[in-house]
Amino acid sequence: MGETQVTAQEGRSTAGPSPIVADRTAEAGWSARFRSLRTPRRPRLWFEILLIAVSYWLYSLVRNAVPEQKAAALRNADWIWSAEKTLGLAFEETVNHAVNSVTWLIVSMNYYYATLHFVVTIGVLVWLFRRHPGRYAATRLVLFATTAVALLGYYLYPLAPPRLMNGANFIDTVLVHETWGSMASGNFKNMSNQYAAMPSMHIGWSLWCGLTIFALASAPWARILGLLYPTLTLVVIVATANHFWLDAVGGMACLAFGYAVSRVWYGSLPHRLPKWVPAKSGDGKSRLTGLRAARLPRPASEPEPEPKSVRESTPEPAPEAETAGSRRP
Repeated sequence: MGETQVTAQEGRSTAGPSPIVADRTAEAGWSARFRSLRTPRRPRLWFEILLIAVSYWLYSLVRNAVPEQKAAALRNADWIWSAEKTLGLAFEETVNHAVNSVTWLIVSMNYYYATLHFVVTIGVLVWLFRRHPGRYAATRLVLFATTAVALLGYYLYPLAPPRLMNGANFIDTVLVHETWGSMASGNFKNMSNQYAAMPSMHIGWSLWCGLTIFALASAPWARILGLLYPTLTLVVIVATANHFWLDAVGGMACLAFGYAVSRVWYGSLPHRLPKWVPAKSGDGKSRLTGLRAARLPRPASEPEPEPKSVRESTPEPAPEAETAGSRRP
């Protein structure tokens, strides 16, 4: 009752779906679409390249568009430096001077700071795309959410890096050694917001890389390198006087937010999602990305095929014997 609607036209009755059923059908359709958005799917190369390029362009645009609140940034730097001294953990200046005394080491760190931030992050994205397509979208969402919330930090809490503090004795290693290790030093200082040091995305991105490699890599040496990478990055950002160690804490907090967003959206942490996901091939038939590597079990409703060796070894049944009436005398 109430599931069909009967209308009379010229003495005839026609049955059609009732408004209640139609509403339920529409609601189910929207629910299915929403669930499909939250279901991991095979990434498309052209879309990912475009998405990453546009996203990084917007990130740089917004970061550099944040007003350079120099006075507030310097005040905040003085406060953080004072807070670290109170905690007995103001070691950045000591590390900066010690590493700067070894020319080859500090020059290497300048180039490390300028390049690996991008190279390793892109490398991990490519590795995920090729080897873990089912986890790619969720892990990429962690990175995007981390970066997005960092932009809010740049706007709300302008902070000068240690090398730009007034009255401090930090060394700007890029200027001293004439290397291109920072977009905020030398000839590039007008192209980048110099007072966006909190949070440190060098730490946010490197820790994202490290945790992803540690969680998904199978080789023990790769997992160890995954943990060493953010650790070495922390040493580099402090030694080059580009960040306080508290900036690294801010980067970690942003990364935790990114993992929370991905967990809520996909219902699981990225490394717990399936490694391989269904995809649509060009002929419209469903196929599995990496089927051979996944070795997925056959559905219970489908009987197990008979092994070929058994089929070949089973003798063919003998032809039926001729009946007595069919024999010739």
